[in-house]
Order: sequence, then C-alpha cells, then structure tokens
Amino acid sequence: MFAGNSCSLSAYPLRAVYRENTESTEQVQLLISVSKRRFKHAVDRNRTKRLIREAYRRNKHLLLSELNGRHLDLAFLWISDQLSDFATVESKVKNLLQRIGENLSIMHNA
Repeated sequence: MFAGNSCSLSAYPLRAVYRENTESTEQVQLLISVSKRRFKHAVDRNRTKRLIREAYRRNKHLLLSELNGRHLDLAFLWISDQLSDFATVESKVKNLLQRIGENLSIMHNA
C-alpha cells in the first residue's frame, strides 16, 4: 500500500494514505497506525486509535457515498507527538474523508 500507486493527504495531526483495490470484497479496508515513536505508553497509543476509529465510524458515510461500487484500502497515520481531544480528531478525519471522496470522484470522472 505504501510502496505502489497510492495517494496521500494530510490534515495535521493525521495523514491518510489510500488506493483503490480491485481484489477486496470489503468496500473499505481500514488501517490505523499510531507509532511507538510518537507515544511510548500503550495507553496513549490505544486511546488515539480509539478516537480515530470512532471518528471514522461516525463519518464514513462521507466516503462511502462517493465510492460507487469501488473498493478502497485506507490508512490513517498519526504524525503528531501530542494527544488530541475527540473534537479535533473528528474534524480532521471528516476533512480527510471529504477530500478523499472528492479526489475519487475526480479520478472516476476523468
């Protein structure tokens, strides 16, 4: 996913990497990564992953409406050394999902 024909978008403190997948049966396959280099304590890494997962769950409709039967691999990477509150994480996830949806619709129409 990270080596080939993937696209990347950033909305600090998150980075999204995505690509279309023709072999998947799932509409979206999701990966959430919070590096041990960013947070030494597992509690902080798990909390951050929980926040990202919940923000995605609440806002995935923004992306699913743009897929039109296509399948997507999507990764959220945490790129900050600081913890964030849920409102910040949700606004950034929402921003990324909207931008990914726009890019997919542009690629599909081109």
